[in-house]
Amino acid sequence: MSGSGTTADDDPPLQTAVWRLRSRACWTDAAALLEPHAATDPAAALQRTTLLTERCLYTGQGWTDAEDALRTAEALAHDNAERGAAACERGYLAYASTLLGTRDRADEASVALSRAAALLAPAAPGRPLLDFRRGLIAQNIADSPQSARAAYRRAHAGATAQGDELLLSFTWRHLASLALREGELAEARHGFSESLRIREELGYLVGTAPALISLADAEPEPEAAARLRAEAGRLFRLLGGVPTWLAPRLEPPSPGTAEAN
Repeated sequence: MSGSGTTADDDPPLQTAVWRLRSRACWTDAAALLEPHAATDPAAALQRTTLLTERCLYTGQGWTDAEDALRTAEALAHDNAERGAAACERGYLAYASTLLGTRDRADEASVALSRAAALLAPAAPGRPLLDFRRGLIAQNIADSPQSARAAYRRAHAGATAQGDELLLSFTWRHLASLALREGELAEARHGFSESLRIREELGYLVGTAPALISLADAEPEPEAAARLRAEAGRLFRLLGGVPTWLAPRLEPPSPGTAEAN
């Protein structure tokens, strides 16, 4: 979920192009730019897998392409860092399949992420992303908010140390979702606001509508919440209905839901 969330002047042109396509939900086009390199370069193969897995999570489609890309990345990995990163991607793809109800692969997700944890050194660059994904498993599959919070906090600290702004936008959002679940509205609003700010600054358009909806859920003023949902709806339509799972959230919540939040 993290990546080169930047278009800095010193970025390689290929990475800048990939990021711009990814941020606008053009994952297939972005993956195509990497395809010539992905057959021999482990880093390119892994990045291509990340793009196609994100496509699955946001659209519910493209599972075969993601699996094929993942097998290539696994085959090219030649050291523990690369094997660990590939295992982390396998765990995330299995998690996405389970979360969207495509196929229950929860056991595979847990095993793959545990393997990644065994392969990646504590200070490895991929460790914060791994911690974040373990938090997702704990929150959304194991229903263990305490374990999820601990994992998200480790990921947040690691992303901060590494300057991974895109990952920070996710850790802020998921820590805020746990705060909202516990009725800590001020903490939730802060986290959701930080997530939205980062995504807007990065130009991560495909992730902006979900961030707007999350902030609306923590907004006590009905008019402000309605404006946030309206902007989310505009972006959702602009991107052709992506992410698909956001569609039911674009309607105003019922009074009972609003009171529960």
